[in-house]
Amino acid sequence: MRPLTPRDSMQSHWRDGQPMKKVAAGFIKPNDRLTSFERLEIYNRQYWFRLRDCFYDDYPGLRAVLGDRRFARLTEAYLLQHPSESYSLRNLGSHLLEFLEAQPQWVEPHRSLALDMARLEWAQIEAFDNEAFPPMAMDSLLEIDPARTPLRLQPHLTLLELSHPVDEFLLQIRRAERLRDEASNAIESHPARLRRRPKGRLKAQTIFLAVHRHNDTVYYKRLESGAFCVLSAFRGKATIEEACVQLGGVEGDPAELGTKIKKWFESWAALGWLCRR
Repeated sequence: MRPLTPRDSMQSHWRDGQPMKKVAAGFIKPNDRLTSFERLEIYNRQYWFRLRDCFYDDYPGLRAVLGDRRFARLTEAYLLQHPSESYSLRNLGSHLLEFLEAQPQWVEPHRSLALDMARLEWAQIEAFDNEAFPPMAMDSLLEIDPARTPLRLQPHLTLLELSHPVDEFLLQIRRAERLRDEASNAIESHPARLRRRPKGRLKAQTIFLAVHRHNDTVYYKRLESGAFCVLSAFRGKATIEEACVQLGGVEGDPAELGTKIKKWFESWAALGWLCRR
């Protein structure tokens, strides 16, 4: 049984051909104030609002792009089509991107910006609690055969090619919410300006972003296009040699390429992004 929304009627729900009132009476006792179904409905409606609250907390950036009213309508439409089917509410937004791509009317006329924000916020959820494997140190990388050894990226690392600098805006939103939680009067005086900024000031700009976890904290790291290309190749099961060969059409000066690649790998090893496949 899906959660009841506030618009639902108690009379219209059936299960296995029987009215839900009859089904509820089979395992819930009534009391002197409520019938069995009314007691069930209280829990069911509370669960519906719990789902909405979790969605609200998981997507503050998307909420800022759309505004509270449009975001509320999107939330109800999404949850009715994709109710929670997991033991963990962490997975609540797992179908949001496919939902928005199939039904862009919920985010028009800011479709591109909204999709970028939804991608970033889901990547943040993935980075927070996805698995981490033992990382490879730089010394280990120097000892392997680059032509025969594929590398893997940490499961908590997500690579994003975005059309807007939503990373900076989401950090502003998170900072503003944190200040509000601390009862700051300074940020409370500017909520409208923050809500308008994505539409009025967040101009289109291609960025390459890694969303990852380091020391139990989620971070965003912007990448050069070449670094993004190499890491994406590792995600596609490439060897080190196969990944670096793809840089021929991406990076400019071949004389500097070797030094640049070495710095990239040193940084990735320090952050623990690479592990042996």
